[in-house]
Amino acid sequence: MSLSFVDRSSTSLPVQFVGQPKWRAWLREQSAARRGWIESSGVAGNAGDLVLLPGRDGKASGAVLVLSAKPTLWDFGALATKLPSGTWRLASDTAPVSPTDAAVAIGLGTWRFERYRSKKGKAGARIIWPQGADKARATAIIESIFMARDLITTPSSDMGPAELAAAAQALGKAHKAKVKVIVGDDLLKQNYPMVHAVGRASSRAPRLIDLSWGRESDPKVTLVGKGVCFDTGGLDLKPATGMLNMKKDMAGAATMMAVAAMVMATRLPVRLRLLVPAVENSVSGNAFRPLDVVPTRKGITVEIGNTDAEGRLILCDALHEGASEKPTIMVDCATLTGAARVALGTDLPALFCNDDLLANELLATGTEVAEPVWRLPLFAGYRRLLDSKVADINNAPSAPFGGAITAALYLKEFVPDDVPWAHFDMMAWNNVSRPGRPEGGEAQAARAIFTTIEKRIKGTAGVPPAS
Repeated sequence: MSLSFVDRSSTSLPVQFVGQPKWRAWLREQSAARRGWIESSGVAGNAGDLVLLPGRDGKASGAVLVLSAKPTLWDFGALATKLPSGTWRLASDTAPVSPTDAAVAIGLGTWRFERYRSKKGKAGARIIWPQGADKARATAIIESIFMARDLITTPSSDMGPAELAAAAQALGKAHKAKVKVIVGDDLLKQNYPMVHAVGRASSRAPRLIDLSWGRESDPKVTLVGKGVCFDTGGLDLKPATGMLNMKKDMAGAATMMAVAAMVMATRLPVRLRLLVPAVENSVSGNAFRPLDVVPTRKGITVEIGNTDAEGRLILCDALHEGASEKPTIMVDCATLTGAARVALGTDLPALFCNDDLLANELLATGTEVAEPVWRLPLFAGYRRLLDSKVADINNAPSAPFGGAITAALYLKEFVPDDVPWAHFDMMAWNNVSRPGRPEGGEAQAARAIFTTIEKRIKGTAGVPPAS
């Protein structure tokens, strides 16, 4: 981190906030000398602009950050990269953003991936905790998302199924959770045939990671994350450009680990279960093939229409197991389809949900925490595209349309209607740096999912149906 929070300081410089619509009026109120300094600095009053204010000794006496017309927590993320070294305090109210959310955005903006750099970034600014901020909550969110970003951004050479399992075990140990890992051929013995089939071609054995935490008597919340640590496409080999960033194909797992970390760190009264099928989709003599028929944990058979549609294959075993306990909420996250990115772009995760109340809560909470998601339909009319002439279902239709929907419909086959279930299809990567969201891996929708669970458990959820 280039920035750190401190509880107090005998000397600190103030940071003021001015809304973009009020910038010109604020500027007119300044002295001629200060106004001239600001204008000569090139600051035009655009959202995100930060200007240092000069003191009589020639050093900075403070700073001003321009907020957008309707500020969100991301407005405050700019402080992480724009403030120079020194100790600073927030001298203005953060409303309508809460002090806790402002702290979260500032903290998230400090993330840097420097594992492989011989020269680390220099220590930067220090900020006194915003008055009224829930430090424990903000720290839990920041650290959880940092963990996910680190996991996603780590090259596959150092983040295979074993390393992902080790990260889950470390998470479990930190929160006194139970972690079970089923490895290699034991997946067949314990009836996870799809996870085994997808991962068996790699020299790094596939595994099923199963973390549980909390009291048995509390409401069950189950999280499932796609853990494809690298995806060649299998025998339906990806082109080089399609394979370039496949280290992030385990981002669903990392995102669900982040949500689990938030739940445990904040001690939500839930019975948490986290399931991560972790594999590397590789090419070798024993790789599963197009038109193979493979059994599933549910007992139905799947004809392999495409080996590059492997994420839904490993998820189906985990989802069936997760649903067997009839959780009050089950959520999965996956970097599943390019079709979702074509439809919604890289910043907006696609949400599929079999429960309208849960979907509406996730949509409303996503907007509330400035982490929007967009619902796409589980359109039953496309189920026919998954029909197979030789098996119970095909994993990848030959039709090129509606790919995100048919992938979600495939997963739906393994979740009973009486289990409220949400599926997120996401990019999980920031292609460019923005305030609070540096370039690299991203735990998209993690805060929205965690806050939705929290509201439900605390009895504060409830939104009107979408019109």
